Amino acid sequence: MEIVHIYTRRRSDFGRPCYFSDRPAEVCVDIQPDPSLAEAFMLRCPVDTPVQHGSEMSEHEVNTERVEVETRGVNHVEGGWPKDINPQEMEQTARFRKKVEKEENYVNTIVHLGTLMEHCVRQNNAIDIYEEYFGEEEEAEMEDEAPSAKTINVIRDPNITKRTAAHLSWHPDRCKKLAVAYSCLEFQQSTEDMSLDSYIWDLAYWDTRKGGLPVEVSTVEASHRDPVYGAIWLQSKTGTECFSASTDGQVLWWDIRKLSEPTETLVLDITRQGLLENALGAITLEFEPTMPTKFMVGTEQGIVITCNRKAKTPPEKITGTYSGHHGPVYALTRNPLYPKIFLTVGDWTARIWSEEAKESSIMWTKYHLSYLTAGCWSTVRPAVFFTTKMDGTLDVWDFLFKQNDPSLSLKICDEPLSSLRLQDNGCIVGCGSKLGTVTLLEISSGLCTLQRNEKNLANAMFERETKREKILEARHREMRLKERARSEGQDAEAEEIPEESPQEALDRAQKEFFEVIEAELQRRARAEARHLDGKVKKRAGEEAVVQGEESELPKYEEESEEKDAAKE
Repeated sequence: MEIVHIYTRRRSDFGRPCYFSDRPAEVCVDIQPDPSLAEAFMLRCPVDTPVQHGSEMSEHEVNTERVEVETRGVNHVEGGWPKDINPQEMEQTARFRKKVEKEENYVNTIVHLGTLMEHCVRQNNAIDIYEEYFGEEEEAEMEDEAPSAKTINVIRDPNITKRTAAHLSWHPDRCKKLAVAYSCLEFQQSTEDMSLDSYIWDLAYWDTRKGGLPVEVSTVEASHRDPVYGAIWLQSKTGTECFSASTDGQVLWWDIRKLSEPTETLVLDITRQGLLENALGAITLEFEPTMPTKFMVGTEQGIVITCNRKAKTPPEKITGTYSGHHGPVYALTRNPLYPKIFLTVGDWTARIWSEEAKESSIMWTKYHLSYLTAGCWSTVRPAVFFTTKMDGTLDVWDFLFKQNDPSLSLKICDEPLSSLRLQDNGCIVGCGSKLGTVTLLEISSGLCTLQRNEKNLANAMFERETKREKILEARHREMRLKERARSEGQDAEAEEIPEESPQEALDRAQKEFFEVIEAELQRRARAEARHLDGKVKKRAGEEAVVQGEESELPKYEEESEEKDAAKE
């Protein structure tokens, strides 16, 4: 049944706007139910009908012709000489050159080539096709960018009992892999259920093809007696040599082909007596491949020891010391661009040293409220270095921009940070915490891009500060010599005075005592005499004043009587 409702209006109202108003509802059509239609109702099973609204696309493949590449080379040797002339004989070649230079064809050829060469030279001088016209603007934009960093990943210790991320190491070839060594070196804090997957006590190495178990481990009898805090591979022909350092005061060299005993041992005794009881405990190691015979050790006592492995005797292997920290040296690293400059981190400061200044560091940070735990140089910029603190803060220092405060300070976590390592490209830094959390941060391009003239400025600052420290060292040395000479002179005078007996010393002390008493009595007598003399003079002055007043009184009376008589 079709429902139709017809609306009518006059033709003159066509085209006018419609105006609607509210009115009560009214029924237009009322269809009553028809019971006979219910008998014809048939129940139908549900039917699912899918509809695809995606656009139809076709796939085409094209196989281009393969480009065959062939490598070719040219080997240029001296030639063009006649057969009867030996190019190795200087006399024959010189005689032939003189002969050719006199020929008319040679002169014409040189004149023609000279014109072409002059045109090319002038063209090169007119414009440099390799010149970068907008390089300064890009550098200016980069310099204006504020230092910043953002967290890109957080790696946590998968074990229930959390351990400290003691050391970080990036893969040397591909910076996508990060090795984290977990350990718990606090006294009596290890539990039975604590995982030992990455715990390193003695020197050990792993072959990734063999799984998670060590291939070979050094024997306990021949190894360190305390925890090993540093182990570094050495550059050798076999590639199997390394050395380690521990708080037991020893540096041991190893060959992994035979770990039953160390190949060489050095006791860190700065008195050069080689006694283990006088040795300083090692906390960190530093080795620069460009200096294969030198290495440095940071100790628990705040002293940095420089060593030379190729020295003949063990005492000669300790070449010098640098003392400047009040506590253990937790970080020791050389500047990647200036190896004679190195960074140390300990107590509440980070210090920059020069090998030429032994007595003091050339630069240092202010004393922080929190203890410093780690530090490293930037691998790209020579004026930037990083430090971590016990309060979970990462500081980025740029001493060309600011010396007193860090250029960037970030709160990484609430627990203390324990380790720090920067990628080789200088863009991503990893920070390990005491609870085993490793935070990876991407720093801004301004902190990981070499700035214009930065190498020269950093080198000039290092040289200037080194020169200043040398002048101060010379001045202090001169003052110490003068003080020593003065003390030696006083000792010589004391030796010239003959020794006196106890009775003579007693008599001398008694005599000096009575002399002091006599001098004090005389001083008091003189003071009392001066006091009495002053009183007498004062009294005499008062009497003279009184007598003067009495002598003037009769004169005044006589004058008054004469005036009265004259009036009468």
